[in-house]
Amino acid sequence: MKASRVQFYFDADVLGLAHVICGLRHDCTYPGDPGAVIQGRERPPCLVDDPSTKDPDWLPVVTERGWLIITRDRHIARRPSELHAVRSYGARLVAISGAEGTSKWNQLEIVMRQWRALEQLTAEPGPFVVTATRSRLTRIL
Repeated sequence: MKASRVQFYFDADVLGLAHVICGLRHDCTYPGDPGAVIQGRERPPCLVDDPSTKDPDWLPVVTERGWLIITRDRHIARRPSELHAVRSYGARLVAISGAEGTSKWNQLEIVMRQWRALEQLTAEPGPFVVTATRSRLTRIL
């Protein structure tokens, strides 16, 4: 069995979405993920083992591994401390934004509509913050 190469980290803010996506893809993880075998590839347990882990504790762990962070924060552009943390750690973050991102179903729709673009972001260096809605990705940092 081949080992998986994780590329996407779903934050605890979108844990329901993470369970759906990570049940289908071997290259995604979330805090508390026990690991899985998907499509003949083994994903190890997530290094962030508790969904209640605070941002300053998990952000460097995730960033060091080069994982693209997917979270939900419709006001991220107005949160200077969060933008500063992304900048200082060199993180790559996509925030599901807008009023439509509040339910698991709507979050799934946003992520699926933007999936190809999210895959392209895994090749870009950080730091950056991008907001995602059904219709577009917008770079804010």
